[in-house]
Amino acid sequence: MKRINALRITAGLLAGTLALGLAGCGATAESGATAETAEQPQAAASGESAAQEDPYAYLSDFDYSSIFDENGYVAGVKATDYVTIPQGFAPTLSDAANTVAEEDIQSYINENILVSYAETTQVTDRAAADGDTVNIDFAGSIDGVAFDGGTAESYSITLGSGRFIDNFEEQIVGHMPGESFDVIVTFPEDYQSAELAGKEAVFATTLNYVEQTTLPELTDAWVQEHLNQALGLTSVAGVNDYVRGLLLYDQQANEIYNELTSQLTVADEAPAELVKYFEDYYLLTPYLYSQMNGVTLDEFITSGGFADTAAYLESIAGYIDGAVQQALIMQALAETYGIVCDTDTMNAEIMDQYGTDDPTTYTEQYGETYLKMSILNSLVMEHLIEMANA
Repeated sequence: MKRINALRITAGLLAGTLALGLAGCGATAESGATAETAEQPQAAASGESAAQEDPYAYLSDFDYSSIFDENGYVAGVKATDYVTIPQGFAPTLSDAANTVAEEDIQSYINENILVSYAETTQVTDRAAADGDTVNIDFAGSIDGVAFDGGTAESYSITLGSGRFIDNFEEQIVGHMPGESFDVIVTFPEDYQSAELAGKEAVFATTLNYVEQTTLPELTDAWVQEHLNQALGLTSVAGVNDYVRGLLLYDQQANEIYNELTSQLTVADEAPAELVKYFEDYYLLTPYLYSQMNGVTLDEFITSGGFADTAAYLESIAGYIDGAVQQALIMQALAETYGIVCDTDTMNAEIMDQYGTDDPTTYTEQYGETYLKMSILNSLVMEHLIEMANA
């Protein structure tokens, strides 16, 4: 069970690219625009765009496993040529990393397990308060002129989350469902869209309702009904132990990875194929969204305020560099400690993590060597934790 979260450390940057791609390319509600509405004007031009050749069309054939070998290593790359591990390196763990607070366990259960089974009702008889999730319609304009991506209907936002610019969320607090009002905000001076940066905008807003979420009661019977088949859990105590293990692993792995980045030295110039792989990985999700809307990747990205795809890549260069560094560090440690991930280990881990007897569902989607890379990194992290706790 530990390796479910182990994959977060080693492949977290990879998985995170999905959300990052959306936030970077589609205009977001933080700016008074949403991914949905940003796509609408682009879709209208789909006939013209379809005729244009997209230089990023090769992403439609992106292969997750393209650069990894049968052991989960980057093929043809000796990571220890790029990573210097200090002689006598020995990871350590603090007392805090080895302790999980009970309130953290309960919060995780509520926010990551029970919420999936929650019942949501629409509340219309009280005013919106800070911390509420509300459903709104809004239409933005500057000097009375609507701007692209500034309109959304039935949009849910949690007040106080800080997702919207300026004090947009604060101005919703106190209004009643069914009420229409203006929200006046100013775009940041450094906002990514030069056309909006520093300007005052008025959003004609309607509060539709407040969302009230009711979590199910966690009982042994509920656990047996909902979590037994997927996770093999049969009691509340079992759920608590399971979550404690996940959180403990997260804490330990994060602390050790911070040690790795501070004590190991990574060469400034990384293998070109590895850098290219992560660039393409980060572009994959926005590319797929561009295809859904019948536009090129450049057109989709420019709708989010970037000059072009190259500018977008430059804006996320730190994330790409981090992913490259992580891949090299974990492989260098695998080489040093003689850790590999063979097919039997991969299959066993997939079946254990996802409660399936047939790993082909995952191998067909991602390829064996990508999965081996992820599991290899988990094996390395587990080895480091064992070293620290020895």
